[in-house]
Amino acid sequence: MITVLAGGTGSVKLVRGLAARESDVRVISNVGDNYWLYGLYICPDIDTIVYGLADLLDPDRGWGVKKDTFNFLRQMEVFREETWFRIGDRDVATHLMRTNMLKNGENLSNITKWMCEKFAVGASVIPVTDNSVETRIITKEGELHLQEYWVKHRGRDPVEGIQYIGAEKARPNPEAINAIQDADTVIIAPGNPLTSIGPMLQIKGIKKELSRRKKDVVAVSPFIGNEAVTGPAAKYMQAAGIESNAYGLAKMYSDVCSTMVLDNKDRALAKKMRILEYRVLETKITMPNKQAEETLAAFIIKNAKTI
Repeated sequence: MITVLAGGTGSVKLVRGLAARESDVRVISNVGDNYWLYGLYICPDIDTIVYGLADLLDPDRGWGVKKDTFNFLRQMEVFREETWFRIGDRDVATHLMRTNMLKNGENLSNITKWMCEKFAVGASVIPVTDNSVETRIITKEGELHLQEYWVKHRGRDPVEGIQYIGAEKARPNPEAINAIQDADTVIIAPGNPLTSIGPMLQIKGIKKELSRRKKDVVAVSPFIGNEAVTGPAAKYMQAAGIESNAYGLAKMYSDVCSTMVLDNKDRALAKKMRILEYRVLETKITMPNKQAEETLAAFIIKNAKTI
């Protein structure tokens, strides 16, 4: 059994590759970027994983439903509502069903399980917590929800800090704890370390269980050199005073991880990482297509067995 900590577009490719090769994959999903909009509860990281596993994910955007239409947003424009968050019509149906179920007393875990059944997803997708956790970006103009900072304002202002509101008091999902405890291997996917993986590591119960399983935890770097493969990870790492490369990531994950997968081009960092008592695996980490996703997944599975 493989358990993956995942969040954002940097994670879904690896999750998809693992699910194509293994029958028992459990995905613990970030909830720190969940967002209320138009009275709908939107869970971008959960939906990206579910859509990706259901072969519905828009390959160009990396989120949302492929070949979706946007009549809902056009009507919102008529009402002079803001439409910076580009949710499609089929995507709206997902958010509407989730919101109604929440209002009727269901928790996010059960709703996500129901969604996986409806989308015929075989892997288990587990919200890291059913409590509210909100990633907020601090700028000189004030605090913004992650979605507002990155999507609405396009990450224009320098980042001065990151907060995880609610994480300290959040109760870890018991299914997430079980998934970590029961796994043969736990993989930290190459999501943004501070906004996709970071919120989950701020939940004490999750970090505690990962620390206990440290020798079985493998992290995949989202960096090549000092730049992220995709997204603003380098910008957030620099703001947090952490080197924006695989070595900085290794220091950040040192309490919960013992093996790091990094790109061949970062071979020079391997020696420094071994000083931190990491086992270092070198391969090509970019995943431009499904074949590359499965190749990386196979590499991790094969080498994890020798840990």
